[in-house]
Amino acid sequence: MGWIVFGICAWLVGWLTNVWLARQPKSQATSLAVPVIFGVTLILIWESVVRGFGISPVLLPPPSVIAERFSQSADILWIDFVQTVIKGALSGYVIGCGAAFVIAVTVDRFPFLQRGVLPVGNFVAALPIIGMAPIMVMWFGFDWQSKAAVVVVMVFFPMLVNTVQGLQASDAMQRDLMRTYAAGYWKTLLKLRLPSAMPFVFNGLKIASTLALIGAIVAEFFGSPVKGMGFRISTSVGQLALDLVWAEIVVAAIVGSAFYGGVALLERAVTFWHPSQRG
Repeated sequence: MGWIVFGICAWLVGWLTNVWLARQPKSQATSLAVPVIFGVTLILIWESVVRGFGISPVLLPPPSVIAERFSQSADILWIDFVQTVIKGALSGYVIGCGAAFVIAVTVDRFPFLQRGVLPVGNFVAALPIIGMAPIMVMWFGFDWQSKAAVVVVMVFFPMLVNTVQGLQASDAMQRDLMRTYAAGYWKTLLKLRLPSAMPFVFNGLKIASTLALIGAIVAEFFGSPVKGMGFRISTSVGQLALDLVWAEIVVAAIVGSAFYGGVALLERAVTFWHPSQRG
């Protein structure tokens, strides 16, 4: 009963605090405090509900148990992080997005390619990952190369479509003005069309940042060496070690948020002139 009362009190304190902050003048401190208080409140309610109602740790471990397992398994989590994020997700992200950007410029330079490349791209983008992952494992082996290949397929076409759309974003009057300056295709591309395309390019990069981590983790369910976040999650579920599963989920959430946030910060620095970045 004491844990339930504690949870109710934590909810009331968090709610009242956020209501008070919402009435204050908007600043960077209040904008940061509101989600932090909400997150802490949610964790406290989670802890109190699990312990108050006696929920089995096999079904849902409390945050304190997850944090303890996180600290005890830091070396394992680091090995899994390097295998899945650095080798699988990040390498596939760089290769896939880089190749998509080059192909997008080629498609833009030769418009007839759009009729062939983009429909195929939409078709491949619709393929389920559970169908691609076993094929990539057969082609590239059980190590991180097959996971990177899955990530390449997942991020390539969202990046391609966004970049092609962005390269067409400049209006006809701007392109006519460049022609009056005797600017050729490549100079127009560098001076006008690429800057105009940057919001679309970063939109593709942000979409790909979430797909990359998901693809690398899920691909490890279909065959991997004895390390990796997906491998650890699948084996730990079979061993009923749900605290380790949740620790891996915490790592994935932190990495995914940091990855997306890093791309968003880079977007703000590059496209500071765009209306979406003002204010």
